[in-house]
Amino acid sequence: MRKMTEHQIVAILKEAEAGIPVKELCHKYGMGNSTFYKWRDKYGDMETSDINT
Repeated sequence: MRKMTEHQIVAILKEAEAGIPVKELCHKYGMGNSTFYKWRDKYGDMETSDINT
């Protein structure tokens, strides 16, 4: 898996919130379920506008 930026991570989490299954997102982005859930714990409350560039 390539390294994702915080903006990309938040965008992926938003896809999950929109109803795309976690399994499908993990396959699409080449990551494991554990990575998704770690990201959700860390970034789940963030919006892309919250991220410092």
